[in-house]
Amino acid sequence: MFPVTTFTASSVPPMTGRTIVVTGSNSGIGRAAARVLAARGARVVLAVRDVDKGREAAATMTGETEVRRLDLADLASIRAFASDLDEPVDVLVNNAGVMVPPLVRTADGFELQFGTNHLGHFALTNLLLPRLTGRVVTVSSNGHRVARSLDFDDLNWERKPYQALPAYGQSKLANLLFTAELQRRLADVGSPVIATAAHPGIASTNLGRAHNERRRWLRLLVSLSDRFAQSDEDGALPTLYAAVADIPGNSYAGPGGFQEGRGAPALVGRSATAQDGELARRLWAVSEELTGVTFPLRAAAPASD
Repeated sequence: MFPVTTFTASSVPPMTGRTIVVTGSNSGIGRAAARVLAARGARVVLAVRDVDKGREAAATMTGETEVRRLDLADLASIRAFASDLDEPVDVLVNNAGVMVPPLVRTADGFELQFGTNHLGHFALTNLLLPRLTGRVVTVSSNGHRVARSLDFDDLNWERKPYQALPAYGQSKLANLLFTAELQRRLADVGSPVIATAAHPGIASTNLGRAHNERRRWLRLLVSLSDRFAQSDEDGALPTLYAAVADIPGNSYAGPGGFQEGRGAPALVGRSATAQDGELARRLWAVSEELTGVTFPLRAAAPASD
């Protein structure tokens, strides 16, 4: 375990002149993080599926904000968003996600959790990379430990009976493998951009509630979690830490308290599977094939004499 920090929202430095994109920033830890970044002077783009809810969230923030539509469950929407955002982006926060819904498929036929939590952010990040100048932060979860590996023969749950929690764990494991491989590729081409990851611990948010109102065991789980949960504001601190702190690429931030459930941010560990470089490279290749989006950067040519 790494030392716990004294990082708070007031530790975020002035961000004037920087543009930050936060996906899923109309509620929960995404909204809390966006609120802090805007208050510190950043121009924050709220990338949300529901523009009306995004505008309601933006109205609660001080500073410069802009609401743009982005549906991470639709590759066409992701491409349109990336195409329309033709300015430099200092930080991309891949925050949006879905948690343990019934079996639902994205517009492109992917299982919703894998398609949104991983493939959507994979495509968005690579499409924006030519304009990214600083950092990519991807929000994972301690739920990544549920997944022992990735079932490449059935990533979209088309053959085996669907299980929502293992599918969620698989998508969160994919977030960490993506971060590791992205950082490796960025370093290989000499890019100044770094990739980091974060998890909120136990945070009291709406994640998981929308799809599970009739699922008794999940209602019970949410109720128990809420008793021990941090606020959205505290749950957002690891994301903010991963976005602005002086930490190396492929760092993973989470609460530093008991079982990483709550507390001030710290750099935390991850499962052995999440550190498997070969698995990360294989996931990247499959993700390129599924999305049709590839890593866009190349190493700079050596200077001529």
